[in-house]
Amino acid sequence: MKKNKTKLRSHCPVNYGLEAFGDRWALLILRDIIFRGKRTYGEFLESEEGFSTNILASRLEHLTSAGILRLDEDESDARKGLYTLTEKGLDLIPLVFEMILWSAKYDDDSEAKHISQLIELIQKDNRKISQKTIEQVKRGEAIVKAYVL
Repeated sequence: MKKNKTKLRSHCPVNYGLEAFGDRWALLILRDIIFRGKRTYGEFLESEEGFSTNILASRLEHLTSAGILRLDEDESDARKGLYTLTEKGLDLIPLVFEMILWSAKYDDDSEAKHISQLIELIQKDNRKISQKTIEQVKRGEAIVKAYVL
């Protein structure tokens, strides 16, 4: 397992997670890759939350240096970079799913109602649906389309 090269404030497991990916912008990048199949800087800029260019560049660099994302050259356009989740990043999918369940429970206006089938599958067996999702994300598929009713 590759060690994170940045100095941690502490080795508390919660702190490690927060320092690796705990920023809201970083989590939105993960969401966009997992749920929407986004892979390029330009696609992330189009997110509804409105990334500023400096924040987006900073978070992509951070997630890459933390070993959560990998940046590859686009074979069809060498000027473009394609971001993909590493194994370390893919392992965050069950955690992201738990965040969705928590939000669905406490946010009365949650968009989770649009993915009710996915919510039910996560509630039934997060590990099983996470494994299926990991395979889909590895293929570059956007998973939300598969679960919208």
